[in-house]
Amino acid sequence: MTASTTATIELVADFGHQVTGVSVSETNRIFVNFPRWTEDTAVSVAELKDGEVVPYPDEEWNAWRNAKKDEITPNDHWVCVQSVVADQRGSLWVLDPAAPAQSHMVDKGPKLVRIDLASDKVAQVIAFDENAAPQGSYLNDVRFSNDGKYAFITDSGVKGALLVVDIAAGKTARVLDGHPSTQMKKGLNVKADGKELRRPDGRGVEFSADGIELSSDGKYLYWQAIKGDQLYRIPADALTGAGLKGEDVSGQVEHYGTNGVNDGLLIARGTEDMYLTSVQDNAIKLRNLAEGPQAAIQTVVQDERLRWPDTFSQGPDGTIYVTTSHIQDSAFFKPDAPAALPTQLWRLKREG
Repeated sequence: MTASTTATIELVADFGHQVTGVSVSETNRIFVNFPRWTEDTAVSVAELKDGEVVPYPDEEWNAWRNAKKDEITPNDHWVCVQSVVADQRGSLWVLDPAAPAQSHMVDKGPKLVRIDLASDKVAQVIAFDENAAPQGSYLNDVRFSNDGKYAFITDSGVKGALLVVDIAAGKTARVLDGHPSTQMKKGLNVKADGKELRRPDGRGVEFSADGIELSSDGKYLYWQAIKGDQLYRIPADALTGAGLKGEDVSGQVEHYGTNGVNDGLLIARGTEDMYLTSVQDNAIKLRNLAEGPQAAIQTVVQDERLRWPDTFSQGPDGTIYVTTSHIQDSAFFKPDAPAALPTQLWRLKREG
């Protein structure tokens, strides 16, 4: 799909719970996750098989329940999973911010977990201490360096930041903590259905650094806040070099234009086409990064069924998938909404 094409959406799966993340492996296996936001969901991470949600990697990892938090260990169970990412190297990575209802983090719960897709067994657990993820954090999404040695994570919590992880060493550095590029934009109010989206107590949408993506050549990491409309980037080697050493890398942050309010970001494989989930107008949009910060943004598809398009993934055949998490329809903003919120997974179908 190039920057000159448009698309329609095609339903892949309906869920009875609030989905956020999706990832498609190099062998076309589809994985999704369901965070514990407004319900104590029975399945946190799942593989989609013939349209059915199958707990992954097994039922035991999915056994955590809010009501049993004093009985179940948080370091080896899914507490509140926000994203899943297949690294195209035979592994699925699961990012667990461990903060049910986006509230208090469960001690020893925040972690990044690698599952070997050949054996469907957990192969590595990288735990995040309070230096990496202080109370108030909500680890949101993750990308991996092209050599597979490093992970980059956004923290969309109270004080936005990026995390850089040396995977082999299990070492994590928190960078750009409190930097303007990772924070919510003051005075910006996220809208849905043409109206400002607010909770019953008057608070609006409050997510710091959220969407994240690595350029196809691996040289730049991009991100933006949801309560924000600006795209930023930094050389990846600044993060894996000075950043991991605890040095200040803020001088290498580059403002890279106005995206508008978006959640997920995806750079189509082998291109400089960045897809955007435009949550305010139920749309998927696109810009070509090669055109620089002033690149025009075009609409690929706008559809009322795209209620809070959330996370992208690209399959091995190039197909782009996107979840709709219906955040504006959740009990956070609509107290009479069901705790278990129906959501969907879609694929983009190229026109012409």
